[in-house]
Amino acid sequence: MDFKEYWEQINHKNAELNSLYSSYWNKFSDFGDWQFWVVIALMLLPLILLCIFVDRNRIFELFFFGYTVHVLWNYVDIALGRSGYLVHTYFLTHLLPNATNMTASVLPVCFLFLYQYCSKQNKNFYLFSLLLSAAFAFGYALLEESLGFTQYKKGMNQFYIFLIDIGIAYIAYWFTKLLVKVKSKAIK
Repeated sequence: MDFKEYWEQINHKNAELNSLYSSYWNKFSDFGDWQFWVVIALMLLPLILLCIFVDRNRIFELFFFGYTVHVLWNYVDIALGRSGYLVHTYFLTHLLPNATNMTASVLPVCFLFLYQYCSKQNKNFYLFSLLLSAAFAFGYALLEESLGFTQYKKGMNQFYIFLIDIGIAYIAYWFTKLLVKVKSKAIK
């Protein structure tokens, strides 16, 4: 196959896949299913709590941290999904990445609140993020799997989710600390 033929084939398969996702969503994950409303709640409730409880004096720093968690988790989830390691069986819409409720709301907001708490109370972020990552991986992810919201394939399991959570939290923390340092130097 040449360049053009590859892209024709990719576009054709992508259209088939989008049609399949749309059909699946309409049959198993739309407004008439309780799972859809759980997904909506997981998308909206953390964002509502964020609007209420975020420290507005540090909003840029906190949102940068949360946004970094969101972006990193979104890319990791897309890669895991495309590779067939992690399957999200219920999702907001077939047009967005399947785990949007988790990668754009639950995980970023929870880690943002953790960062806010640890930095304000002078607590050890590394230790507390280990605890939150363990709660997500061995509590929440296990619950999601038992309710049929996620499936692990090809040897993927909660321990890997735990390691990914830790890695993403630490990277977001380091990026945010770097941003704060650069900002403080710019102000001086």
